[in-house]
Amino acid sequence: MSGASAAAGRRLALFMPTLTPGGAERVMINLARGFAERGHTVDFVLAKAEGVYLDDVPPGVRLIDLDSPHRLQTLRSLPRLVAYLRRERPDALLAALNHANIVALAARRLAGVDTRVVVSIHNTISSEKARGANSRDRMLPQLCALTYPAAQGIVAVSGGVADDFSEATGMDRGQLEVIYNPVITPELARQAAQPVEHPWFAPGQPPVILGAGRLEYQKNFPSLIRAFAQLRRGQPARLVILGEGSEAASLAALTRELGVDGDVWMPGHVKNPFAYMARSAVFALSSRYEGLPTVLIEALAVGTAVVSTDCPHGPAEIVARTGSGLLVPVDDDDALERGLRDALHGPARPAANLHEYGMDYPPERYLELLL
Repeated sequence: MSGASAAAGRRLALFMPTLTPGGAERVMINLARGFAERGHTVDFVLAKAEGVYLDDVPPGVRLIDLDSPHRLQTLRSLPRLVAYLRRERPDALLAALNHANIVALAARRLAGVDTRVVVSIHNTISSEKARGANSRDRMLPQLCALTYPAAQGIVAVSGGVADDFSEATGMDRGQLEVIYNPVITPELARQAAQPVEHPWFAPGQPPVILGAGRLEYQKNFPSLIRAFAQLRRGQPARLVILGEGSEAASLAALTRELGVDGDVWMPGHVKNPFAYMARSAVFALSSRYEGLPTVLIEALAVGTAVVSTDCPHGPAEIVARTGSGLLVPVDDDDALERGLRDALHGPARPAANLHEYGMDYPPERYLELLL
């Protein structure tokens, strides 16, 4: 047992905006579970207690709702986070996502407590800046450079994210720790074995290609739909896209425009995506940028062939470290179609080596920083 595990009985807090669907949210839930299983008292603190993952907060982990107003809810949660830190005085606080990280560091300073704060970076900050809708988002690298040096630890979820963050902020790359996400839980195999009632997943049906994620610009689902339409002209196949977001209507319109709406199903958010992954012939990630795409690791864990864009950052590291998966260029519909075809008809890929993404190593590494 490591020193971090041996120092059980500490009070730890995790802070983030909400528990709406996203990879970072599931990662933080898994970390909360890992910390509690190691004997620590854990609070999950949310700027606003909302989102489909609320029911997934582990038993024994206390949920703290700061009930911040919706507009700028992360920033406006600052006074209540200060009050929480003064009242509860946790030994350490782990924050996730850049705006929440900045608020957590400001709250510790204003509260005047000695709580250790570790911040975690889950996406490519240069891409977030480029897509920033306002000056606050576009100034994010400068704000991080000003505030993050006060943290007791800075974690990037992949080497590529760490490199990008260092370049965008001017911070020394040596100040960042890379810790891969805890993704593979003991329940994943059981969830993957559950039935899927939709007739497309019945035996003897055409192969299903699966995509999953927020229906937003970052995930680039139009490229996946166009690639699928090209593939569909040469063979029977179906496409299922799990997730919700602002592009749902435009994606549905694109399927009609391309004449594949009868072979594309977008059911929104589903509680158990792993059963769909396990019954799909290929999992496809079409993103323009990522941090460390959780869904890619989960698909490999259930034994599904994976095709991913070689986007910044994460997929290339996952493929290299696990020894499984195909990479194609970003925003190249023809290459994505060829990758899908190769995955459907090529030789079976070797089983993935997923040790670094389990529930043992990542929580231990976080605890070394937190305690």
